[in-house]
Amino acid sequence: MHGLTGFTITDRPVFGPQARVQFAAAYPETPVILRHDLAEHPLLTLDALAALAGKLPDTAIEYNRGDLPLGVDGKPAPTGIGIEDTIRHIAISDSWAVLKNIEQDPAYEALLLALLGELRGEIEAKTGAMLRPQGFVFISSPNAVTPYHFDPEHNILLQLAGHKVMTQFPAGDPRFAPDTTHESYHSGGPRELVWRDELAASGTAFAIGPGAAVMVPVMAPHHVRNGPVSSISLSITWRSDWSFAEADARCWNGVLRSAGLRPRAPGRWPQTNRGKALAFRTWRRLLRAS
Repeated sequence: MHGLTGFTITDRPVFGPQARVQFAAAYPETPVILRHDLAEHPLLTLDALAALAGKLPDTAIEYNRGDLPLGVDGKPAPTGIGIEDTIRHIAISDSWAVLKNIEQDPAYEALLLALLGELRGEIEAKTGAMLRPQGFVFISSPNAVTPYHFDPEHNILLQLAGHKVMTQFPAGDPRFAPDTTHESYHSGGPRELVWRDELAASGTAFAIGPGAAVMVPVMAPHHVRNGPVSSISLSITWRSDWSFAEADARCWNGVLRSAGLRPRAPGRWPQTNRGKALAFRTWRRLLRAS
């Protein structure tokens, strides 16, 4: 892949044949570590990322202290250091930062689409059209913690510099994220989850360093602990009709629960959740029309 907006992504595919076979077998529900070949890309150096942060809108930037517990109550407090200095001095700033929706910049959009394009066939064979591709870059100080949370996208986290351990928990299991928490999140609530120490024994730890990536199923609870040196990771994400239906079914369950009912949780893939999703979409249209 050459020549996208004037730079070379790589001389060969980022995901080799073995990684694609492993991904196809695991996607969308089984976490798996994959090998990748995206080392030392010029768009993903600290200086390039600091420059990107200076161009992104404030809504696309989140950063805070890195010395956090596994569970937090709401958004952590800011550090008082600007985002560009935070990134350039990440080795000593004791911080965690994320640049969201990097596809807002044309060069990063080209990189994101090229990476996802390598896996499009495997993705669409399972969950249909690849929808809403988005990219996120995480820059973390030594030993920084990303607290326990979940995300609504299909996700592959590529480790580029440093090492980290992502501990994942089964998606869709109310022991790790109650149904009411899912409903609240899909109705606009926070993604942070309540951590209890007794959950630890049920997690699966995935240790990744440069050249390794881990797939994260939709809404799989997880937390991340950085290693002893600073870290850069790239998260490439997408949605599917299935993931949107699951989200809307959760919203409909919230409506039913507010009416005093006790609805069953949506099913995990390959169940479609189409009935509840259509009910919520119809209800939402009627509210907007009234």
